[in-house]
Amino acid sequence: MSEPVDPTHAADATPPSRADAPDATAALARCLRETEAHVAGAGWDAPMRLFALVRLAEALAEDPSLASMLPEPDGDPHQLIAVEQEGLPEAETLEDLLAQISWPESVDGAAIVIERVVVPPSAEAEVDTDDPQAVAALAQREDAQDVRMAAGVLRSGERWCALRARSHDTDDQVMGGADLVPGLVAALAVTLED
Repeated sequence: MSEPVDPTHAADATPPSRADAPDATAALARCLRETEAHVAGAGWDAPMRLFALVRLAEALAEDPSLASMLPEPDGDPHQLIAVEQEGLPEAETLEDLLAQISWPESVDGAAIVIERVVVPPSAEAEVDTDDPQAVAALAQREDAQDVRMAAGVLRSGERWCALRARSHDTDDQVMGGADLVPGLVAALAVTLED
């Protein structure tokens, strides 16, 4: 990922409410918070997980038999469900994996959850990021932090991110915002292009 994350500067980012954001963005933020919390339940040091995002109302209209397996609709036509993707193609990097992913029109968006070690941008600037040993040394710095990043994007352009630091590992300390991890959001958005 090309864009460093500094979680200390994202604490003011809060999820949109129905009063101050488009409904689709609020639904995406809610879905990402729920998806990140679900992944967090499995603990840290987990592999990357990829999800298709589908509008609940449309999924139920297309196949009413899903009603017993899906959450109860809350009346929001933008309500989303995240469907984890299994059997992903092998790839050496996240970028290589996402380059192999495309979604059918029935998928309204995509989300990804990954873990990374982040350092302040000033520390990253001191290192040759093409040198694997130098990058590995960054993870050993005192100011390095383990973070879990969840990013989601809809075909209609809405985007949202949720970020949890291992050092602040509670649901109420998960940060949210549209631009917390712009490089990851941009890479994910490419998978939705026709």
